[in-house]
Amino acid sequence: MAGEGNAGVARNAEGDNRLTEQSRSPRDWPPARPVIAAGRRHTVGVRADGSVVTAGIPQAPECRVGPWRDIVAAVGWNGDGQCDVADWTGVVGIAAGWRRTLGVLADGTVRAAGRAREGACDVGSWSEIVAVAAGDWHSVGLRADGTATAVGNNRRGQGELRAWHGLRSIAAGYLHTVALTRTGRVLAAGDAAVGVDEVTGWQDIVAVSAGSRHTVGVDTRGRVFAAGDNQRGQCDVASWRHVVAVAAGSAHTLGLRADGSVLAAGNDEDGQCDTSGWHLRID
Repeated sequence: MAGEGNAGVARNAEGDNRLTEQSRSPRDWPPARPVIAAGRRHTVGVRADGSVVTAGIPQAPECRVGPWRDIVAAVGWNGDGQCDVADWTGVVGIAAGWRRTLGVLADGTVRAAGRAREGACDVGSWSEIVAVAAGDWHSVGLRADGTATAVGNNRRGQGELRAWHGLRSIAAGYLHTVALTRTGRVLAAGDAAVGVDEVTGWQDIVAVSAGSRHTVGVDTRGRVFAAGDNQRGQCDVASWRHVVAVAAGSAHTLGLRADGSVLAAGNDEDGQCDTSGWHLRID
């Protein structure tokens, strides 16, 4: 997830959802689909009944999601056409960045809407893509063979991914890119000031998420790690336990626990950390 109003979530990728709630752990019991996401000023979650709940400024366009169910839709500022996705069909994955929306289609191709100036929407030649991530100025695609590709701004080397392989998931921030390998290693490229060197030392990681200037990961024991900018307390997650999914917003962090509750840390100026009463779907 990156900063100026996009949303991102990372979840664990292995397991059996028939386990009892008491025995669930990040290694053996992931949510079947993303159920939390974080933007710059808001937080989104999916309830057990499939409805969508938000935290943030209630009257803000990005929180007008009441009627959403089983659709591809977008709300919020649309100055670059990033919300023009109503005609997209066959979409199996989505990502939202600053002024840009990406969609993975069932055939492995990718659609993009929004700001084209930096080249981050130049995804027409991509194929065999299984997931996408939208940074503020760049877009990243995860191929079926475990490699990655990137387009857009590369001024801090956030698009230098050619040597990466064996990937399981990807995430993109303001000027950095993060990936998780199938062996639980974390790879990172881009701005050194946001902790890209620190995250490569994490072990037994099962999910990662990238904020504007920070990165979050959850390990096999349900512990959460964070690196990068912590000016708003978005990296104060060391005490979190029993977490099965994480999402990094621009300057706040979310953690979904096995019981469906949601932890939050960081910038709460617009109420985006007001998740204390939430109980989300755990598939």
